[in-house]
Amino acid sequence: MDRQNEMDLLNFCKKLPKVELHAHLNGSISQSTINKLIEKKQEKDSNFNISASQRFAIENEQRKTLQDCFGLFELIYQLTDNLEAIYMITCDVIRDFAEDNVRYLELRTTPREIPGTNMTRESYVQTVIKAIEDCQSCVPNILVRLLLTIDRSKSYDVAMETVSLTTKYKELTNGVVIGIDVAGNPVKGNMRTFLPALQEARKNKLYLTLHLAEVKNNEETLTILKECPPDRIGHGTFLHPEVGGLVEATDIVRSRKIPIECCLTSNVKAQTVQTFDNHHLKYWHDVKHPCVICTDDKGVFSTHLSDEYYIAAKTFDLSKEELFSLSKTAIQYAFLDQENKNQLLKLWD
Repeated sequence: MDRQNEMDLLNFCKKLPKVELHAHLNGSISQSTINKLIEKKQEKDSNFNISASQRFAIENEQRKTLQDCFGLFELIYQLTDNLEAIYMITCDVIRDFAEDNVRYLELRTTPREIPGTNMTRESYVQTVIKAIEDCQSCVPNILVRLLLTIDRSKSYDVAMETVSLTTKYKELTNGVVIGIDVAGNPVKGNMRTFLPALQEARKNKLYLTLHLAEVKNNEETLTILKECPPDRIGHGTFLHPEVGGLVEATDIVRSRKIPIECCLTSNVKAQTVQTFDNHHLKYWHDVKHPCVICTDDKGVFSTHLSDEYYIAAKTFDLSKEELFSLSKTAIQYAFLDQENKNQLLKLWD
């Protein structure tokens, strides 16, 4: 593809209305927002400094190594230790996605508490919700919904509290809060520990999206798929047999048509996939299984949803028609009622 055709394709991807179904709040913070957070932190604490490696990670937008990305995650955690910061990053992330022509966004975040401060898990959730609701008027071209994340490295009691908060605020927000995500370090904990919590979420009619097979873990993956199959799967990198997954697990996913949230740049930079050419999006797309192109952590991995569509098109030789279809079809897998889906579909007509 020559330079002119590449630019034409990228412009098409930017103009394309898009659906983002896998976006972690903290990981989606842009460089400009991080710089604002640093300024505010230093106003309150003159002794606060960032390391040379963290400064490099911020300024090097083409972050190549996993260590660079981990360094940025650590810094973001330090910078978002108060409710004012949480409100600001939520608003900024929503604006960023809207500027990338994302018309529907599902944010996900882990309720966080800091003992001795006014940040409890519930006040954290309330703050994110307020930011989303406030953005409905000042950022009108994007519909936003919220998933609360269970961190798989935390306790069962924390997981149950997250389910309770999700259930409570689903009712109180008229559907802004929609469901549960399970995420975190995939080599820590065991998702089977949280099965009763996930089943409680199901009983409460909450949507479920689970980070499954992000690393090879066939026993956990098969147990979850059998006992509490999710509405969508995050990553699913090691699901199918060609990469060491189980035929039985793949059969369950395909028979139930569980959509896969595919995050190309994230998987390559996190080194769970060697190259874009090896990405499992191709496998699922080729067998005509529901899959959605997503960013995961657009700020940390220095990408945008338009970039992910562009990478998929170049890597797998997808036509503009196929990209448009992938984008429009993603609405079917959104955690929305049919009325809202129909309203969104009009934007693609």
